[in-house]
Amino acid sequence: MKKVLVFLVTSFLYLLISLPVLAAGEDVTKVQSFIQSVIQVLVTLAGLISAGFFVWGGVGYITSSGNPESLDRSKKTILYSAIGLTIVLGSYVLSNIVTQLATGSFGTN
Repeated sequence: MKKVLVFLVTSFLYLLISLPVLAAGEDVTKVQSFIQSVIQVLVTLAGLISAGFFVWGGVGYITSSGNPESLDRSKKTILYSAIGLTIVLGSYVLSNIVTQLATGSFGTN
């Protein structure tokens, strides 16, 4: 227990004493564009995966032949893919809003 306490106090003091590293204007723009590119790629992949699950659920719904278990499973697949797509698109919009607010506040462009 004493070692953990010493570690926590030492870590806190290190963080308190350490100097922040500030990036220049061009470096911030590069990091911002990189993060935006990564987010766009992830949103695109998530959209493709969600579309695939929509198709999977639709085919299962059509081919369920009145089987209630298969029909329920297909409905859940469609519902969960819609929820996932909504979360991904919401996070994309939120990241764009945060980027615009940060750009306006810090004036990196």
